[in-house]
Amino acid sequence: MFAINLHSIVPVRTEAREGAEQGTQILFGETCVILEQKPRWNRVKLDIDGQEGWVDSKMISPMSDKEYKTYCKDDSTAAIVAFPMTYAVSENNGQTIPLTAGTKLPKYKEGRFEVLGVGFRIDANMVIEEPLVLNTENIQQAVRFFLNTPYLWGGKNALGMDCSGFTQIVMGLFGKTLLRNAREQITQGVPVDDLQNAQAGDLVFFDHEDGKISHVGLLLDSERVIHCSGRVKVEKIDSKGIFSVEFADSSHPKGQYTHHLVSIRRM
Repeated sequence: MFAINLHSIVPVRTEAREGAEQGTQILFGETCVILEQKPRWNRVKLDIDGQEGWVDSKMISPMSDKEYKTYCKDDSTAAIVAFPMTYAVSENNGQTIPLTAGTKLPKYKEGRFEVLGVGFRIDANMVIEEPLVLNTENIQQAVRFFLNTPYLWGGKNALGMDCSGFTQIVMGLFGKTLLRNAREQITQGVPVDDLQNAQAGDLVFFDHEDGKISHVGLLLDSERVIHCSGRVKVEKIDSKGIFSVEFADSSHPKGQYTHHLVSIRRM
């Protein structure tokens, strides 16, 4: 069985209950496979990145095999919302729905897109019809709109996101499909030897004392990284890791290292 999210954002939880931890989110128009059904809950596998979890059954809409196959074909050439937040208006009932960055818009043309036969209008200035070219200027322009977005475990929208949700959404604007978690994203792309050979748009990965990958950020250049830790922010980076002036104290008046750099990857 297949389903689609027709709400702005739907939480995907680790267990079939409201109070369970949010593992990720489904954006408007994203599809999934229903793996298991319980009263009020469905266990799903997301098409975008293969993440599995539980969603409230009333928050997703079933699709027939034909609808699913047709929609996935349309989705493969969709435009995409490029700014943190905008609104679409349904041509069916005139209702508005907020859409966040990374939302795909099938059958898009001149400010109009269509989902399962329902047309929507959207501000064309908020949309890109083709992926952005991955270069320093475009990276800096794209990420500035996400600055100060608060950290939210499992989040991937402009009102709350985690570190890998941030990199997944931003790199999606450049046509790069990332897996969901930092531990998965580090398996993608090709390695870069060191920061001197790195470039804007490279992903940088960090670990905890146990050696497990725990954090990911996006390079702006060889000395600056943008990442979501507490909020989306720009900080200094060197071969040791992220150096944060926010953690200055009497023992470290200039700041402290907060994340240990272990890998650089180019997507």
